[in-house]
Amino acid sequence: MTRLSYFHRGGETPLDGRTISVFLEDVVQRYPDNEALISCWQNRRLTYSELRTEVLRLSRGLLALGVGKGDRVGIWATDNIEWVKLQLATAVIGAVLVNINPAYRIAELEHALTAAEVQTLFLMPAFKKSRYVEMMRRLCPELDSATPENLACAAVPELRHVVVFDPTDTAATARPAPGFMVWNDVLDRGARLGKGKLAERSAMLDCDDPINIQFTSGTTGFPKPVVLTHHNILNNGFHVAAALGTTADDRLCVPVPFYHCFGMVVSNLGCLTHGAALVIPEAHFDAGAILAAVEAERCTLLHGVPTMFVAELEHENFRDFDLSSLRAGIMAGAPCPPELMQRVMTEMGITDIRIGYGQTECSPVSHCTLPGDSVERRTQTVGTNLPHQEAKIVDPATGATVPIGQQGEICFRGYHVMRGYYGMPEATAEAIDGARWLHSGDLGVMDEDGYVAITGRLKEMLIRGGENIYPAEIEHYLCTHPKVAQAAVFGITDEKWGEDIGAWVQLTAGEAATEGELRQYVKDGMAHFKVPTHLRIVDEFPMTVTGKIQKFRIREMVEEELGAGA
Repeated sequence: MTRLSYFHRGGETPLDGRTISVFLEDVVQRYPDNEALISCWQNRRLTYSELRTEVLRLSRGLLALGVGKGDRVGIWATDNIEWVKLQLATAVIGAVLVNINPAYRIAELEHALTAAEVQTLFLMPAFKKSRYVEMMRRLCPELDSATPENLACAAVPELRHVVVFDPTDTAATARPAPGFMVWNDVLDRGARLGKGKLAERSAMLDCDDPINIQFTSGTTGFPKPVVLTHHNILNNGFHVAAALGTTADDRLCVPVPFYHCFGMVVSNLGCLTHGAALVIPEAHFDAGAILAAVEAERCTLLHGVPTMFVAELEHENFRDFDLSSLRAGIMAGAPCPPELMQRVMTEMGITDIRIGYGQTECSPVSHCTLPGDSVERRTQTVGTNLPHQEAKIVDPATGATVPIGQQGEICFRGYHVMRGYYGMPEATAEAIDGARWLHSGDLGVMDEDGYVAITGRLKEMLIRGGENIYPAEIEHYLCTHPKVAQAAVFGITDEKWGEDIGAWVQLTAGEAATEGELRQYVKDGMAHFKVPTHLRIVDEFPMTVTGKIQKFRIREMVEEELGAGA
């Protein structure tokens, strides 16, 4: 009898049916004096007891601001303690935290705010060249004349409050314009809130309530708002951390951004669910800061995407750091070369480095390698599904489960599958079938032990250094240039990034432009990681007989040329 590509894992630990609010109380009771958050760059530390106190203060402030159950609260900032406090405070009152990439520019911010119908936005004043307050004032000029109580933004009609905070000193945050609130305004309102209001709200919550929206491409087009629940992310964070053998004695150094599911769920909630300490080395990725934090805080766990581990290993002072405390970690977000895995194990001493796989739509981890797996399995597969999850490989054309060893589309089912795309029922129905299987858009092969090897993608999304990049979004933006007629954006195999971005652009007849001019246009208007590395102006594209651009052929041509020039 032919065995089909289907695998289910039970679990010794049952799924948790509590809300994050209830879970937080339990963790504080068990580990009140354990360090919960250590921000090296902010020079601040909080125990679990202190974290709970500050989270509840912020929760009361949000209630006093009028944030209701299910209301959307955006966060546009780099990694810091306030980010984590807002993550937990919104969960405590049943609001939906909307993660916004700090690399976004105005057009991308507007899309995120309107797609998720954000009503309250928290943001930092600035970071490096990103002037968040300035961009917000350009998007919503009403902030210059409104008061915090009567803001009405024409570009983002749902938006009612904009709160700015300086992570280096929230108490000293200056109000940049009359329509802004500052962090302490929110806390002051909460201090005047009637007793019992927070308890009343928490009693209304259920583990299946949505509490998070993160953006992903789904299967095609622009980033879509993925709705996740307490049950989704609390259990996913717990079981990923459990797979690493995490205990209350562990200290996790987290270089990945919190706006990613990797950072927010796998790192933040992974620590919370086990009473472990979360170490924030820097506001953004910095290899030296990571190494210094591991040494100073005696971190036992380290997460990251492959390019982060490469940067750490290649740091000029790598040999000067004491990394002997490290024992385990997760590498995810892009394919891991065998040579890199070996270096992480031998040079960094992370003998129990694991490969993780999934997507935002499944909260995010579906597969992980296991203790004792060979280096071959850790580099040639993404492991097996986590406990309480199902996985199968299907024929994309028929939906039928294929035999073991045959390529097909990877599908997931279980507690970790998203509620859906916010406000997009048709897109949700395309991603999740009637039997609640999430169709990943990825191609893979399953072996008899349930291990899955990724072989390709049905969708066009590419991953550059752990960043999900959606060609259609960049194509659309390039076509807003007055000289551009059409564009084709595609992924190119790259040793450093896993994939890099290529773009072919056809100009409008009679126009002239340089490749540098077009790259600068993208750089000025989009996040830096979306700027095409290989951009070429062409007269025509290879086309199908039905008039569609053959991206696969363009990719082949570019990779052949790059290979010839190597």
